[in-house]
Amino acid sequence: MRVLRLLAFGLGLTALAACQTNDLKEPPVPLGDFRLGLNIAVADNVQKVPISRNASKEDWEAAMKKAVDDRFGRYEGDKLYNIGISIDGYALAPPGVPLVLKPKSVLVVTANIWDDAARKKLNPEGKQLTIFEHMSPETVIGSGVTQNKKKQMEILSYNAAKSVEKWLLDNPEWFGLPPKGKAAATPAAAMTPAGVTPAVTTPAETPLATPVKPLLTLPVPSKTVPRTGTP
Repeated sequence: MRVLRLLAFGLGLTALAACQTNDLKEPPVPLGDFRLGLNIAVADNVQKVPISRNASKEDWEAAMKKAVDDRFGRYEGDKLYNIGISIDGYALAPPGVPLVLKPKSVLVVTANIWDDAARKKLNPEGKQLTIFEHMSPETVIGSGVTQNKKKQMEILSYNAAKSVEKWLLDNPEWFGLPPKGKAAATPAAAMTPAGVTPAVTTPAETPLATPVKPLLTLPVPSKTVPRTGTP
């Protein structure tokens, strides 16, 4: 029922965030030692909202596997990771719906990832994602009017694969990278150039009865600070 509620909510939205549809020609964002191993897509228990075009589980599985392969097949790391995606539910905007409703196509998926060599699942729980079609002149009046079923599924699967990629990028420690948002600590010694000893300046003799403690003068750090970690 939760999946159907997510789909019903998505159908009513008229302004949605868009995923680009041309970034596959660009170099992939760094993802450590990632290389795609198994590419699994299942739609055995997929649910469909009443106001939707029909699509077979085989069609959904094929569309999702292609989108995952197109996106993650670009990575050339040294370690295999297996991606599994369950297609939980969908709504493909149908043709002939009054334009005032402007229904949007929606897809709900659950993603999981495994370390292939360790045979270990990396995420404790499946990551459920609600995917919308991107906004464009073709979808602003409802994609059911301007696009066929195959195109709708292609766009949703593309956006789903990109959302999975974003999820993986939010967990770089899975792929041998430093955790996201954790700044690498810079040792204090790194702030002092090699071979330089902090100078101690002793004040000139003074007639005051109370001795003056020496002042510690810190050296000026080098303009070039050794970088640590991964940006």
